Amino acid sequence: MAENVDVVQPADASVLDRLPMRDKDGEIRHEFIEEIARAIHAADAPLLRAVVAELHEADLGDLIAALEPDDRVRLVELTGADFDFSALNEVDDAVREEILEELEPETVAEGVRELESDDAVELLESLDEHDKVEILEKLPPLERVALERSLLYPENSAGRRMQTEFIAVPPDWTVGQVIDYMRDTPDLPDRFYEIYAVDNAQHWQGAISLDALLRSRRPVQLADLIDEDRRRVSVMDDQEEVARLFGKYNLVAAPVVDTVNRLVGVITIDDVVDVIEEEADEDLRALGGVTSDEELSDNVWTIARGRFNWLLVNLATAFLASSVLGLFEEQLEKMVALAVLAPIVASQGGNAATQTMTVAVRALATRELGPNNAFRVVMREALVGLVNGLAFAVITAIAAVAWFKIPGLGLVIGLAIICNLVAGALGGILIPMVLERVRADPAVASGTFVTTITDVVGFFSFLGIASLWFGLT
Repeated sequence: MAENVDVVQPADASVLDRLPMRDKDGEIRHEFIEEIARAIHAADAPLLRAVVAELHEADLGDLIAALEPDDRVRLVELTGADFDFSALNEVDDAVREEILEELEPETVAEGVRELESDDAVELLESLDEHDKVEILEKLPPLERVALERSLLYPENSAGRRMQTEFIAVPPDWTVGQVIDYMRDTPDLPDRFYEIYAVDNAQHWQGAISLDALLRSRRPVQLADLIDEDRRRVSVMDDQEEVARLFGKYNLVAAPVVDTVNRLVGVITIDDVVDVIEEEADEDLRALGGVTSDEELSDNVWTIARGRFNWLLVNLATAFLASSVLGLFEEQLEKMVALAVLAPIVASQGGNAATQTMTVAVRALATRELGPNNAFRVVMREALVGLVNGLAFAVITAIAAVAWFKIPGLGLVIGLAIICNLVAGALGGILIPMVLERVRADPAVASGTFVTTITDVVGFFSFLGIASLWFGLT
């Protein structure tokens, strides 16, 4: 009897040639992924190399993320030198680490050598110390030293984000000398927007934009074109501050200098776009109590463990809010309507506070809210809370009276709504400001404290006013 054997059907190159990678919505076609997976299982290296060579690093990253875990490593191994390691910076941290851990250090080192310095640093910084050292040891000394120097800068600093490839020339050169230098030098950066002037000790002298250079005659001295007031950043500047500088002054590139004003790198707009996306993603996650390093590719245990701490804090604050209800246990037993309506007061205050808090956290992050306008903004938010409180007091009062047929209940819940919406507005703006002042992250901690305040004030004001109005003591 013949033995059953699984036969791997080879991928059809003609299908991949005529099949677009993405559909009309920009998603990777399932058929394309299947053909790539079939080529991987058939070890069709020539076909995979041809496909990978045509893909942009971002598209290759999306393809890697769409493949099964085992197929990802095989794709890198089969495509060899044709694989662009910068694509690994386009995938989740968990996926990248999973791939790098399976690859030989020599393979990773060869891939790192082909990257620009900023991409190489981004790839290496996600590894644990042992793997990082092992890969760096496989690099030539000059390249290793340059990467090690960049990795010494603080995380999220300009020194970590910069690329160390740039064009620096003496200020006494002419335009013609610079042009000839760029034509004759083989290892220039892949993309550059400015030429930088430095002295013999690499100290910053100024910048010359490419458009000014190309519009000038060859004999013109660089000194006549140098912009000495060009915006530049320090290696120690926070990447968020750098991104804000780019946005404020419409920069495309910015030179990076060290503590003694030596030119050591350059940050370009593509790096800044990544920073903006990362910071926005981090703030959005923080507002929801989710750790900034959680990825869609993480396993259940990792995600559950990451979310546990803030859920525990929320549970503690929920008990605090519920304890207010315990103070009015007798009143609740005498009038069931109070137990039914109390959550409405608390939730309205919580929603209003969340709106204010979202605006406040964003304004603090973008430096739009500061000491100069803090009082005006706080008063404005309090008045917004008062106006909305009055409007919803009327709406809620009418609904409560219509529901329970108790005339005084409308006045009680109306007053409580006003109190809680004003409290929510003040809490939503003041708590982030206080956290910012004590150097805590407002995006991470504000939500829990603000919710607790609105719950406590909502329950206490509603049940307290009801006790006084109806004499439920």
